[in-house]
Amino acid sequence: MTMQATAYARYPSLADRTVLVTGGASGIGAGFVEHFARQGARVAFLDVDADAAQALLEGLADVVHRPLFVACDLTDLEALGQAVARVRAAIGPIAVLLSNAANDLRHEFAQTTPADFDANVAVNLRHHYFAIQAVREDMQALGGGSVICLGSISWMIKNGGYPMYTMAKAAIHGLVAGLARELGRQYIRINCLVPGWVITEKQRRLWLDAEGEAEIARSQCLPGHVMADDLARAALFLAADDSRMITARDFIVDGGWV
Repeated sequence: MTMQATAYARYPSLADRTVLVTGGASGIGAGFVEHFARQGARVAFLDVDADAAQALLEGLADVVHRPLFVACDLTDLEALGQAVARVRAAIGPIAVLLSNAANDLRHEFAQTTPADFDANVAVNLRHHYFAIQAVREDMQALGGGSVICLGSISWMIKNGGYPMYTMAKAAIHGLVAGLARELGRQYIRINCLVPGWVITEKQRRLWLDAEGEAEIARSQCLPGHVMADDLARAALFLAADDSRMITARDFIVDGGWV
């Protein structure tokens, strides 16, 4: 049996609020962009995939504030800083950061080179730190804000096949804990949103097969697929004033896998 269609929550505090999403052109990030835009927020997103970004924007022609796409390679920290400045100039000081961008490229431990290691950290960890640094003064000037970093259950369940990715994702949980007190003194909340196996188009194309479906059915307490929309609805709550006294927490959306 499935649940009947439902009307999901609206958050008045998100209307006109400036929201920045990294890695927002596709997958979970695109879900963030759409859901925040449909709440009336002023959304900007950074990505390297201009074609996917354009397709996303075409589907959001009816929102109050058309999202702003800024092409940016997040591994280039100078470009990241310039992109944040462009967003600020165009749609105002940033009140919400969804630090989402990542790449779960499979790789082998025995063949990892130092260059591979540095490149993986740049894609999956380093930009989180410096994106938060870049928006902190905005949030402080606004009297507070919300930072939402994307973690993963992959390291919790000891997945193999991509050790640099799981290392980086575990480190994001430490980053959230390590910044919570300092940012909290400025009324800036920081939390970790932790996806299970979210079935995006990429996951279907590359990895979801009959064996994967069987693993989901065996490991999740709830039947069915965790979708990008499920993560986005949790992010809306963490960004809105409704969660004003929540910080330094992990919010796991995995169907009960962990």
